[in-house]
Amino acid sequence: MDKIEKIAEEILEQLEIKDVFSFTVGDVTVNVAESVVVSWIVIGAVLVLSLILTTGLKVKNISRRQALAEWLVTKGEELVGGMVGEEGREYVPYLLTVLIYIGFSNCIGLFGFKPPTKDLNVTAALAIMSIVLVQAAAIRRKSVGGWIKGFTQPVALVTPINILELGIKPLSLCMRLFGNVLGAFVIMELLKVVVPAVLPAAFSLYFDLFDGFLQAYVFVFLTGMYIKEAIE
Repeated sequence: MDKIEKIAEEILEQLEIKDVFSFTVGDVTVNVAESVVVSWIVIGAVLVLSLILTTGLKVKNISRRQALAEWLVTKGEELVGGMVGEEGREYVPYLLTVLIYIGFSNCIGLFGFKPPTKDLNVTAALAIMSIVLVQAAAIRRKSVGGWIKGFTQPVALVTPINILELGIKPLSLCMRLFGNVLGAFVIMELLKVVVPAVLPAAFSLYFDLFDGFLQAYVFVFLTGMYIKEAIE
């Protein structure tokens, strides 16, 4: 019973949003959450890695570092480009950015940090950004009139359901990412209780690396499918 209570306390601790520091601007006090600070660390790490891979680019006699950078960009564009099709190629940079951010955020737990994606505010913000982009893509493609008319397709009877999807889709993206990341943490805590220490370490590599990037891929894949559906 004590172990179960301990796990429950750790889960509640993971759900708690902690403020790292705060500052005042005029009469307004701004609290900076732990997830924001870790996000800065992730962004900084990605920026440093990008600078390392892209420093001293050449047209001929390229270095192995440049070859690796070009290979990563090419494979990333092929992976994401297949989700949105030729007509949605302009949205590939955004989707790749989200893929990298979520992937690195999910894996940062290996270094002792709390993944930002365990904060419901972070996953909600990512979901809202993606759905706003989807609707903007639809408006850009079909004009405002065509976008509004799309809510009556295939028949006017389903208009309320189509309108509800504006809220259902971001909620689905948000809760799927948050739930999977939190679920992996719960499983890891249970494994630490019932099996020897070596096995949880092996499962940690699975949940923090493979599953972390898998959840990032699923999020981007669904966003890409929504964009493709909106612009077709």
